[in-house]
Amino acid sequence: MTPQRLLIGGLGLAAAALIAVLVFIPHKAATGVLSGYVEGEPIYLAAPVSGTVTALSVSRGDRVAAGQRLFVIDPQKLAAEREQQAAQVAAAESQALDARKGQRPVELAVYEANIAAAQAAAREADAALRRIEPLVRKGVYAPARLDDARAAADSARAQVAAARRQRDAAALGARDDQIRAADSRVRQAKAALAEADARLGEISPVAGAAGRIEDVFFQTGEWAAANQPVLALLPDDKVKLRFFAPEGSVSAYRPGGVVHFACDGCAKGLTAKITYVSPRPEFTPPVIYSRDARDRLVYLIEARPSALLNPGQPVDVVPLGSGR
Repeated sequence: MTPQRLLIGGLGLAAAALIAVLVFIPHKAATGVLSGYVEGEPIYLAAPVSGTVTALSVSRGDRVAAGQRLFVIDPQKLAAEREQQAAQVAAAESQALDARKGQRPVELAVYEANIAAAQAAAREADAALRRIEPLVRKGVYAPARLDDARAAADSARAQVAAARRQRDAAALGARDDQIRAADSRVRQAKAALAEADARLGEISPVAGAAGRIEDVFFQTGEWAAANQPVLALLPDDKVKLRFFAPEGSVSAYRPGGVVHFACDGCAKGLTAKITYVSPRPEFTPPVIYSRDARDRLVYLIEARPSALLNPGQPVDVVPLGSGR
């Protein structure tokens, strides 16, 4: 065999060996873990009104506890509106209380005067009846004159009774329509006050959950437009692992299940609870692209880690059923 043929044969064997290394060795190494990464979903906090940032209680990278106040937008305008609504509530409550007390002495005096006038008219009608009655019997007046006198006396007595009923109803405070209207004004004023309190609370939001300040967009003294984020908060419960399971083993992953994973510089024995398994397959994303994984269908899986991690951090997840 000539040296040239020996050289060609050696190069062929070397190429075959290289192909075996590129194809089989990465595949063997990749079967031990599933590649993934850490992802965070920050919350962007803003105020519903424009104003100057009068206080900023946190800085970028700070840890915050649930309920901790984060920033305050100038409260003067909304505080004045709140005080105005509180005054409206007090006025409406006073009117409702006054409606339940009935008429005042001055108003009752009007009813007493009406009763006195009706009684005077009744006495006059009775006197006229007493004068006419004997004259009718003597034939001086016609009987119809007596009927008119009796009707007038009855009407005058009815006027006295009606005036007394009006006075008694006013004294007892039985003004149901006015009381209902007053109560309605109280409810309306209290609703407006509750709205003012809510708006006042929105200009000084608190952290809804423990987490980390990911970014601060406005500093103290700067003007922030309405609904424009002042800072971004990354809650601890919004940090998750995202990894991809091969099509053939996705049935082993269910929400509520637990996986083990590792990452550079992390403690040993970390776990994560599965929260989501994609119902649809996809091709291997470029972020975990490798020669042996191309054109392979995988399923996205999300899991909540048991430790605090940094978004973007790569992780290696131990496949379920791998013996660990």
